Amino acid sequence: MSLFLQCIFWSSLLALLYTYLIYPVVLSILARGKQLDTEQYESPEHFPRISVLMAVHNEEAVIEEKLTSLIEQEYPHRKINIYIGSDNSSDNTNEIISGYAVQHTHLHFFPFSKRQGKPGVINQLAATATRHFPAGADHVFVITDASVMMSPGVCATLVKHFKHPDLAIVDAQMLHTGMLQKDISGSENSYISWEGRLKYYEGVLWKKMIGPFGGCYALRSDFFAPVPDNFLVDDFYITLQAFRKGGLAIKEPSALCYEPVGHELDEEFRRKARISAGNLQNMFTFPDLWLPPVGLPNFPFFSHKILRWLGPIWLILLWLTAGLLFHNQFYALLFILLTALYVLTPLLDEGLKKLHIHWALLRNVRYFLTMNLALLAGYIRYVKGIKSNVWQPPKRQ
Repeated sequence: MSLFLQCIFWSSLLALLYTYLIYPVVLSILARGKQLDTEQYESPEHFPRISVLMAVHNEEAVIEEKLTSLIEQEYPHRKINIYIGSDNSSDNTNEIISGYAVQHTHLHFFPFSKRQGKPGVINQLAATATRHFPAGADHVFVITDASVMMSPGVCATLVKHFKHPDLAIVDAQMLHTGMLQKDISGSENSYISWEGRLKYYEGVLWKKMIGPFGGCYALRSDFFAPVPDNFLVDDFYITLQAFRKGGLAIKEPSALCYEPVGHELDEEFRRKARISAGNLQNMFTFPDLWLPPVGLPNFPFFSHKILRWLGPIWLILLWLTAGLLFHNQFYALLFILLTALYVLTPLLDEGLKKLHIHWALLRNVRYFLTMNLALLAGYIRYVKGIKSNVWQPPKRQ
């Protein structure tokens, strides 16, 4: 029994170390000196048609800036159309977008009167866009969020890669703004930046980037798959469906977008818990894409996502098995250290925060533990059943 518990302990530790340390280090070594290798359009006159798809709900604080960034895209004007669906907004979002639609005939606005969630809106916008222009290699969707501000060349930089015959998805590079020392924004930015590097390496090595960030990415229209009504993480669902069709996915680091970073721990907890429940939906919907964990995209999907989504289980098993092995001095010490780490780290960080002392290492450990607790909350939401994907936009800084 003791040997069995020790195997569980060290296997759990290995799973954490592998997904958070070993896999990223191995990727960085394998990708060193390599660049994206795709066939690219040489001139804008050869670019395919693009349809920008955007779902919004109560975005009056950012929508004017977002619309301006879309209209000022440096892309052949006759080849770009913008489709915006308002998910029953109750502020001034609809009025602002309607004003822009009057001035710009390539902007098509659909103010839906019933809430249906982002995937439902995107499904309808995609259907409308493909009625106007048939789905195919010469028609690309750019799916984006209202909070993400796009530099003028983003669309062209993303779309240039689609000359590659099997390319399905190109993700943009997200840069965060508004980091503050006094909250979690630095930790959130560090994590997202690290994630972005992993996605880039996967694209460079295998053209199997495991999911875009979702705030701004390009998708070849014939790889689009309507997202089920109750699915929470639509961009990941779309990516996995594209993989099933044989599509490839990469990240383009020079397609720059900007988004305010999250500041409030409670709000990020709720967002991560929601994403966690959506992750489990995708995990159990696409078992063929990670089991067995060999080949592509199974190996990077399992290494990058599945093991990390199971992070709360590894952390619990570490603590639990160390406690059950308490009769052994070594594991007794580990149990005490783990208990202190799990319990005292958040308390110490909160206490120092009230004294205006911000220790980055302590904040990052607290962030890691809290986000894994959010993953655990997502498990509970998934088990209870997910009936709606209706969302509320986060507070805008």
